[in-house]
Amino acid sequence: MGLLANLPVGLAPGLGLNAYFAYSVVGFHGSGIITYGEALAAVFLEGWIFFILSLLGLRQWLVRVMPQSLVLAVGAGIGLFIAFIGLSPSGLNVVGGNTSTLVGLGGCSPEDWVSPDMPYYCAHGVLRSPTMWLGIFLGGIFTTLLMLYRVRGAILIGIFLVSIVSWPRPTPVTYFPHTEAGDALFDFFKQVVTFHPINKIGHAIDFNYRNGKVWYALVTFLYVDILDTTGTLYSMAKFAGLRDPVTMDFENSTIAYCVDAFTISMGALMGTSPVTAFVESATGISEGGKTGITAITTGLAFFVSVFFAPIFSSIPGWATGGALVIVGSLMIRNVKEINWNYIGDAVPAFLTLVVIPLTYNIAYGVIAGILSYLLLNGIPWVLRKITNDRIIPPNYYEESEEWIIPPGKIYPGWVDFVLGRKRSDVDFTHEGEHTQSDHTAMGETEKRVSI
Repeated sequence: MGLLANLPVGLAPGLGLNAYFAYSVVGFHGSGIITYGEALAAVFLEGWIFFILSLLGLRQWLVRVMPQSLVLAVGAGIGLFIAFIGLSPSGLNVVGGNTSTLVGLGGCSPEDWVSPDMPYYCAHGVLRSPTMWLGIFLGGIFTTLLMLYRVRGAILIGIFLVSIVSWPRPTPVTYFPHTEAGDALFDFFKQVVTFHPINKIGHAIDFNYRNGKVWYALVTFLYVDILDTTGTLYSMAKFAGLRDPVTMDFENSTIAYCVDAFTISMGALMGTSPVTAFVESATGISEGGKTGITAITTGLAFFVSVFFAPIFSSIPGWATGGALVIVGSLMIRNVKEINWNYIGDAVPAFLTLVVIPLTYNIAYGVIAGILSYLLLNGIPWVLRKITNDRIIPPNYYEESEEWIIPPGKIYPGWVDFVLGRKRSDVDFTHEGEHTQSDHTAMGETEKRVSI
């Protein structure tokens, strides 16, 4: 991604899809609808279908034609999603489960759980976890103060400080308590350098496409990924300030989406669930990452971590939770640009905002936003046409957001190059690149459609 597309975006197996892959498709101990190898075959083929869609420009066009309020809501919703992960038990553990209200205050010790079968559901003793407060003050407040004074690498400093404080054993905030589980973690940590071959998952793929359930899994992966991955990659590019305000696209978008799709298939050969652009890329972007050097550095760090897994896997969740909340607060700023004045734009954007974190799935938020937008704006549009503009919302023309079809063609520039055709003045020879004269031409020819 960094070398070919020059984007500061990291790629790794998606945390929403790998849960679906493991528990719904493969199932516990292989009790699902298809085997592990067949599931990898579905992922492998999905990646190539994605690659073709990206090469033809269809994925790029999908996000470019989305109403701007929804695009902004997706980015802000991802920010809420990141912050929610940071506050959850996998992070600071400020938010835990509740048998009555689904979520509630966390931060209790295991002996204060409702039952051993319901971890992080606090019966009493909330907000008393020493590790939670360590993460809040050292990983959260202190990191924010460093960012306030523009200290470079503030987020990384906060993560490492919390980790170092958590590694000594005889402390209330240790990551290695004197328990059976803590002893196992500490024994692994002491190895410092290790390497585990991937004999059981590498090339475990089973190309059994005769099984109809493989195609069912493929379709599910495809429709979730086309919204989840595409929306995440686009939101990260916008968060980095790389989106062109005229074309609603970013430079090298075709290459970026093709790389993203190619890694899905290559990940299947390595035994992983669908690979996606990671929302945590926003952490590096917030630290100033704007080019592919950020992604290349991330890739090199991942490669090093393969051998130093005992060290990196011993970074506790409360060390990274504060960083995720901070990054979420930076991404939420998109909401100020959403059109809140017209309810036909505000409600779909709001649904997108809340569904993403509450369902732990970006695709579901995008689906909720698009469907509600089509209903709330499509029905008034039909009434307008039937009644010849006699039945129309009172503030429609004054406050509704215009749906803009951005300049350019649905297919990327390489198609014109292959066919030997020249692009018109309103098109671009390279995605996201244009001249001042192009801006003038676009201003005259931009097509606006109100629905």
